[in-house]
Amino acid sequence: MTRALSLVAPAAFVALLLGVWQASCVLLDVPSYFLPTPLAIAAALVANAGLLFASAWTTLSTALGAFLIVGAIANLAALAAAGGRIVENSLRPIAVMLQVTPIIALAPLFTVWAGVEHPERAVIALACVAAFFPIYSGALAGLQSADPELERLFDLYGATAWQRMFRLRIPSAIPLAMEGYKVGLGLALVGAVVGEMMAGGGGSEGLAWRILEASHRMEMDRSFAAVAALGLIAGALHLGYQALETRALAWWRGR
Repeated sequence: MTRALSLVAPAAFVALLLGVWQASCVLLDVPSYFLPTPLAIAAALVANAGLLFASAWTTLSTALGAFLIVGAIANLAALAAAGGRIVENSLRPIAVMLQVTPIIALAPLFTVWAGVEHPERAVIALACVAAFFPIYSGALAGLQSADPELERLFDLYGATAWQRMFRLRIPSAIPLAMEGYKVGLGLALVGAVVGEMMAGGGGSEGLAWRILEASHRMEMDRSFAAVAALGLIAGALHLGYQALETRALAWWRGR
């Protein structure tokens, strides 16, 4: 009963919001070029499904590629930082700078560095910048979260630095690291969309380009349909990662 209610309640709430939206647009006679109704958006989504989901795949593949790249870089940086306070203090200013600097401010620079003939490189780089900090901070916090009693036990048995890292700290880091990956995966998608808008131009033809293209033509139903497609792939990505995280943590606790 509780599980069924947990599934029905969010769906009912979303349906209520969509119903209020639809009724408000009809009763207030809101122009479609200003705010289309949910039914008009759904019709545009169905009519342009092939084009939108092809663009969605472009955006998603860019975000996933950036996630894999930045995941490797952030994990190596976290391992280096966990190995010594000097390295951690040296990396902290760069990590903080990447966290607080708006992606939009970096987009023109990355566009110039990538070259106008390779906009996809700028988009991937911007997605990597967006996702770096949560992955790095999650992995570093996990590596530093090992049980102090186990640390002393490893000292007692004369464990080497490599044994301590691979047999204690890395296994202990998995829960916090996976939480950082979850946030980083979402930010990689956000960075990819922002990168397509600011640096990608029409070369990438991802969802951000479809949103801008429809908006410039005042086809707001198509623009909202592209946003809806983006929301669908973001939701699917989140649910897929959550299922993977649940299985991974169950395996981790079992060991």
